[in-house]
Amino acid sequence: MKKALSLMLAAVLVLCCFAACGGNGGNTDTTAPAGNTTPEAVDFSAEGDYTGNNTKYVIGATGPLTGDFSSYGISVQNGANLAIKEINAAGGLDGVEFVLNMKDEQGDPTKAQTAYTQLYEEGMQVSIGSVTSGAAESFATEAANDSVFSLTPSASAATVIAASDYSFRVCFGDPDQGVLAADKLSEEYKNIGVIYDNSDTYSSGIYDAFKTEMEKLGTKYIEQSFDKENKRDFSTQVEALRDCDVIFLPIYYAEAGLIAKACVSKGCTAALFGCDGLDGVKDQIDASVLDHNKVSYITPFDVNSTEENVAKFVAAYKADYDGALPDQFAADGYDAVYAIYNAMKALGVNNVKVAPDTLGAALKDTFAAGFQYKGVTGEMTWDATGACAKPPIIVEVTAD
Repeated sequence: MKKALSLMLAAVLVLCCFAACGGNGGNTDTTAPAGNTTPEAVDFSAEGDYTGNNTKYVIGATGPLTGDFSSYGISVQNGANLAIKEINAAGGLDGVEFVLNMKDEQGDPTKAQTAYTQLYEEGMQVSIGSVTSGAAESFATEAANDSVFSLTPSASAATVIAASDYSFRVCFGDPDQGVLAADKLSEEYKNIGVIYDNSDTYSSGIYDAFKTEMEKLGTKYIEQSFDKENKRDFSTQVEALRDCDVIFLPIYYAEAGLIAKACVSKGCTAALFGCDGLDGVKDQIDASVLDHNKVSYITPFDVNSTEENVAKFVAAYKADYDGALPDQFAADGYDAVYAIYNAMKALGVNNVKVAPDTLGAALKDTFAAGFQYKGVTGEMTWDATGACAKPPIIVEVTAD
């Protein structure tokens, strides 16, 4: 169970573009929040050069469905499929259903390129891109060649949305999380440590922004790093930071779990603070860690929220997935699908065989013009950079 903690942010941070989102909690009312721009009418009747034989609208995606980071990919897939199930049960888009075609690329950028080609050849018309940043950048670069719109649920590196005018995201951006972490930790702690993965785009992107902000604040900290060849033994890094009050972990949950266990063995009682990549860390640790170290992280999604749309989503997810609770990445996938659906409905899409480039151009212009959507991860507004603005919260992991 997780306990949501209030987080007061400066307006500029609240408007920053942070990683993960949700849908409308089973409510297919597509009324946009006040201030949303009205998309211009587009003629979707012509098929153009598209040779697909679709009977449903096909949403493509790739992600790590196996391997070390499979938790992320499976969660996104589950959330996306739940949204599609709800949309189809409510009549789809003017009677036409949606389908998700998701390929496993284990978070590998090269495999993501290959998977993109397969998806396109199999009739993909729009996409929720890839789950992790390296793969998503590769996917977006390929998609740009075909003008395919992608709305990644969870790939937060700045390079992902910079790769293409057609690439957008639901989640927070890496630099924003780094700035937020620097501001918060500087206010609350004196002895600050950092452990980051210098071989990973996600981790390095957050760390670089954190470093820059700490320099602006004049706050000192101790830095430790690791790379892809050393992701199992963190005793050296923890020993170097053993006397810190807090250790910032801009990394993924698998390594964070190992670091938390190393803290226990080394007698390091520092609080552990991370970003959205730590969602899922509870499954990597036990009560002995939480009795020893406080663990918390930045996220846009609180599974214990009492907001109606969030509660509906959580209940529906538990019902479909054997009582499992959705994490932030499941909420990401859910919101990504619903955002695309709402945008397509607002645009008046009425042709199941609409060409990907025609649909892509229309969605790109709509999202770039300030499209808004309220999902289970908050009220989202997009801009021409592909970024999504939404308010973050901080969640603390607890043993119960």
